[in-house]
Amino acid sequence: MNQKHPFLYLIIAVGVFLSASFFIFVNWQKTNFLQNDLLFSESSSNFFLQKNIISARSRFEVRQKPEKRTVKGLYLTAYFAGSPKTMDNIISLIDSTELNAVVIDVKDYSGKVLYDSNLELVNEFALESNRLGDVEELIKKLHEHDIYVIARQTVFQDPILAEKKPEWSFKSKNGGLWRDNKGLAWVDASKEDVWQYDLAIAKEVIGFGFDEINFDYVRFPTDGHMSLLVYDNGDKEKSEVMHDFFVFLNENLAESSAYISLDLFGFAMERHDGMGIGQRLEDAVDEVDYICPMMYPSHYPVGHLGFANPADHPAEVIENGMKKGLPYFEDTKAQVRPWIQDFNIGAVYDANKIRAQIDMVEKYTDAGWMLWNAANRYSMAGLRLE
Repeated sequence: MNQKHPFLYLIIAVGVFLSASFFIFVNWQKTNFLQNDLLFSESSSNFFLQKNIISARSRFEVRQKPEKRTVKGLYLTAYFAGSPKTMDNIISLIDSTELNAVVIDVKDYSGKVLYDSNLELVNEFALESNRLGDVEELIKKLHEHDIYVIARQTVFQDPILAEKKPEWSFKSKNGGLWRDNKGLAWVDASKEDVWQYDLAIAKEVIGFGFDEINFDYVRFPTDGHMSLLVYDNGDKEKSEVMHDFFVFLNENLAESSAYISLDLFGFAMERHDGMGIGQRLEDAVDEVDYICPMMYPSHYPVGHLGFANPADHPAEVIENGMKKGLPYFEDTKAQVRPWIQDFNIGAVYDANKIRAQIDMVEKYTDAGWMLWNAANRYSMAGLRLE
């Protein structure tokens, strides 16, 4: 038999060698995977968050940041952005005017995640409400019209997560969760577990192709029975906690394909005591790309700048804030890009009042501005036509 088939043993030997090699390779891969899993599970109690963060990171590293531009944007809820008919109208408005950007909710004041998320915690606790539909297709359509796309993500006002994870939430001295005047529970801004959760969402969102992530509610609560709220910050001031969070965002997102911005109260441009909520310009300007103070004239108190109704004086209110705040941006990473008023509170905001705000912002910064109307009712009023 050996004489008739001189290569038989050689063929058998090669087959055995290849089978053994494949077996060894598969088992090495399995062992390596299990070792990596063990590494993450031992280094953090939030293994599921770590896995999702790593997965999201691999998605956004393939893109580059877009070129910086003077953003002229408007805010949209996920319901509006998820409606093709509504978006066609918005795109038509943008194409017809100086507008060139949209800010779209991806996680709103309710704590709901507003797209189809693959994050384990989001799915485990049913935190998702997919109102946006196909996010990547939406962004593609907006980019085809040269529209800069910003994702708005609320952070520490997150009543759903607070209810699901009470160990991450503010407690009341009377027992149970602390709640604000609307009955909403808040997650504790000092808890790094909360930071990791919102980081995982941001990285997943960046993977869709957003040009910027805009973080809102980056603060401690402002209303409710504040004397009953239990702070667990150790020796840290609220502003120190927020500064640490901003540093955390910078360390984890600076190299991503999206710019990072923060929404702060308009008074942050004028006051530097933290305002009782931990927001100070000096704690943020070196950590993010844009600071977006909410400079709605109607939100300033009676007597501000001597005005009985500041809403009637948009130019003066905006100019005062810009003048006082701009020195804090000198030689820092961030630029200032305010939110401005496009709604009728305190006064009717017609074309003249809207234009007065825009002109005053553009007098002091070339980073742009963003229009806020919670009901998403926008027109060409006050806008330059293209």
